[in-house]
Amino acid sequence: MNDLHINTDLARKILTGFIKSELNRVGFKRAVIGLSGGIDSALSCALAAEAIGPENVLAVRMPYKASSQESLDHAQMVIEKFSVQSLTIPITEMADPLISLDPEISNTRKGNIMARCRMIVLYDQSEAFGGLVIGTSNKTEILLGYSTLFGDSASALNPIGDLYKTQVRLLSRALGIPDVIVDKAPSADLWANQTDEDELGFLYEEVDKLLYLMIDQRYRMQECVDAGFDENFVKNVMLRIQRNQFKRMPPPIAKVSNRTIGYDFLYLRDWGT
Repeated sequence: MNDLHINTDLARKILTGFIKSELNRVGFKRAVIGLSGGIDSALSCALAAEAIGPENVLAVRMPYKASSQESLDHAQMVIEKFSVQSLTIPITEMADPLISLDPEISNTRKGNIMARCRMIVLYDQSEAFGGLVIGTSNKTEILLGYSTLFGDSASALNPIGDLYKTQVRLLSRALGIPDVIVDKAPSADLWANQTDEDELGFLYEEVDKLLYLMIDQRYRMQECVDAGFDENFVKNVMLRIQRNQFKRMPPPIAKVSNRTIGYDFLYLRDWGT
């Protein structure tokens, strides 16, 4: 049974507690979030505001010249609803010198450049504001590798990384994220009329049901097919998960000593603090 239902009250308590405890254990009380106008960053922002107080959350809007006004407006709605601090820092003048070097540059390369420029801004504001960067990638995106390495996938901690996109929508409604944000087609807003689902080639609602069986219920490929999923769809999703494993792991280090970081030198994130 591919049941993606969650107890939103319990999830809310766990995730706000996670944010507060993870910040405190490494000596921080503030957080920085890139606010895109989409549902994922809106949810992370709402959770952080509840966990540590809106005065301790800095939401940063980082439009590129091709970004839609709707995205900026929706981000502003979140800023106002949850009363967080905010900045708007355009990235056009950062990204365009690199983009302009290649007249044949692809949309994917442009998107990667924008995502990494935005992460430069967020980590700079992390230092200026004295807060850690909060992640906004959900479980569906992480499993499928639908993110930019050292771009939107980068963060100090991620409260929504174990929620499928379907569950992000459920929790967002419970926290009062505006319906216009929850209901719109997910988009990274990298170019006009771009949507996540067009790029992926399937709907989040469809793939979440499959991922739940694959990951949470440990179904094998044939079991997923027997459960009613198209075999090619199952193969495609499984291949994406496998191919993008490197995005979910620290870079491997060649072992030449007795104690190698990541192999023999293994400590908790907050070891020594």
